[in-house]
Amino acid sequence: MPREKALVYLVQQSVWDSPMESMPLAMGYMKSTALADERIAREADIRILNYRGGKTLSSMANEMFRDGVPDVLAFSVLGWNFRTFGSLAETFKQLNPDGWVVMGGTHVAHQGNRVFRMFPEVDVVVNGEGEFVFRDILSAYLDGTSPRELNAITGLTYQSPEGAPVKNEDRARIENLDDIPSPFLTGALELTDDKGDFRYDVAIMETNRGCPYKCAFCYWGGAIGQKVRAFSRERLREELELFAKHQVHTIVLCDANFGLLRSDVDFMDDLIELREQYGFPRALETSWAKNKSKSFFEIVSKMKKAGMRSSFTLALQTLDDNTLNLMNRKNMKVNAWEDLAEWLGKEGLDLYAELIWGAPGETVESFMEGYDKLSRRVSRIACYPMLMLPNTDYTEQKSRYGIISVRGDNDDFEYMLANNTVSFAQNQQMQRFLYWARVVAEMCVLRHTWVGLRELAGITQSEALRSIGSYIEESGDPAAEPLRAAMASAIGGTGDIAQGVTLFYTDADSRELLLRWWASEIRPKLAEEVAPVVEEIFRFDLLTHPVYHDPDLPVPADEALPVVSLRGEGYHVREGVRLEYDVPGIVAALRGDREADLRRAPMSLDLYYRTGSHNAVTSTNHEVIIHYMGMSKEEALANAAALETSPATSELVSDHGGCS
Repeated sequence: MPREKALVYLVQQSVWDSPMESMPLAMGYMKSTALADERIAREADIRILNYRGGKTLSSMANEMFRDGVPDVLAFSVLGWNFRTFGSLAETFKQLNPDGWVVMGGTHVAHQGNRVFRMFPEVDVVVNGEGEFVFRDILSAYLDGTSPRELNAITGLTYQSPEGAPVKNEDRARIENLDDIPSPFLTGALELTDDKGDFRYDVAIMETNRGCPYKCAFCYWGGAIGQKVRAFSRERLREELELFAKHQVHTIVLCDANFGLLRSDVDFMDDLIELREQYGFPRALETSWAKNKSKSFFEIVSKMKKAGMRSSFTLALQTLDDNTLNLMNRKNMKVNAWEDLAEWLGKEGLDLYAELIWGAPGETVESFMEGYDKLSRRVSRIACYPMLMLPNTDYTEQKSRYGIISVRGDNDDFEYMLANNTVSFAQNQQMQRFLYWARVVAEMCVLRHTWVGLRELAGITQSEALRSIGSYIEESGDPAAEPLRAAMASAIGGTGDIAQGVTLFYTDADSRELLLRWWASEIRPKLAEEVAPVVEEIFRFDLLTHPVYHDPDLPVPADEALPVVSLRGEGYHVREGVRLEYDVPGIVAALRGDREADLRRAPMSLDLYYRTGSHNAVTSTNHEVIIHYMGMSKEEALANAAALETSPATSELVSDHGGCS
């Protein structure tokens, strides 16, 4: 019996293998735009299939086609799912030879020739913004048009009747972004699970699209175009209020340069006002504007005053002038970063930086020099290996830069192996450093220790990280073997640091190994007059690790902590933590270039840890994990948007603690 409606599957897969779903925003846009067309809404049944990063190809295929085979199968493609989705397209065509396969996303846009060569089962590749292109594709399908006769639709590449790629004229960018119906407000994207709880790890939004820069490594500027267009304030406020009502903790923006536009200040005003009204959202994460304007500083001041948490990014990528020039970033104000870092540090605001290893022009020496220079202001440095992405200058001019690359084992990204300034052997050496830098520093296993080592013992952050790496890689200690295996797996092809991060945060043997490294390699290098202070800073770092318990197991009685509720959100409390020195004060002074009082000053404080850390400590998202670190009562109250700090603000929920 023929179907009453055409069945359309929109498929998205996250890069993260986390217990909670990542929001499929791209497919939400596709669905809401398509359903705004009355005919499509009447004649098509559109469903979103959203998979976690760890989902295998076979399990996806069995789930996808278990209850029937769609008529149109559309994929949101990025480098980590390209091969998987190509294989699913092959399976789909065996089940439904007349069905249509559509691919869109940054990894396949303008890459139709390669896509069709690798996966001839794909019928259409969308180039650029896909909302209205996909709507037109569905209309053509409902009209009975052949997928080999799509010459009337701009913004796509298809296969001719002879199988040759045909690239149609590009479609103009969407000028009025409000023409795209909101997937949240229309209900196109399901927001809650069967229990009525918000189903995603964070809420993902866009406030604008576009980028004014032309960085050689980046798709945003190279392929999306320079003009920045914004969604209306009214729409964004409605979406924020919906998330507030669902008690969403963190909003993550997909913007390339939040804080660049004056309208971004309005967005922050609305976010803060809604948080005061509903208690949520509590935190904002985004890619901040590379050039910090008056609007940026105004936003930061508003966030600090309101106690709104965020991680402020210095997206530097390199500190080497020659490399910056080849990146097309030489004249960007982002390179005058030190004053900004100093200002944010003195304001007590969380700050992290980004560097790329392996960019043309960079050497081992220049990278390490830049890393340590940057670490004087920012200890949390995200170091990413050089990836050659489609539609970027580096990929299109590989011969100019002498780039030798290899495709990933489990993804379709090109990884740099060597270039004009980096040998193969040097790159292998640096991959090991990057692994420990990401696991231990970027992911906050150690946070405050770096400034203590640098300012009180003359040990740089890179020196300490290389010491950790050498100790683990060369140790005969059985506890080192899982960490060595995790490193070998990550730099051998998967690129996944999650296993190493999880070990340090959840495995007692790995934490003990860290203590033995300290006693063996660091303690002997410390002068006696500063050793007790530096060791107390190191101990404080370990004390402030997120409180983690396996959610499938009962909490051991000796590990249970009381849990309090701050405006509806739970916090473990470790009461009466004794410190022999004023570690928070010393760290703040050292970071603020002030003289620290190193005299012994015993103190006691309570540490608060946000509950529910399981997702954070088993992921690779440093912007999330920072919200689960131990903090003072004042910081916890600010994080919970408490309006007052009286005892009534905090309500005791349990004397025994709960699983996080």
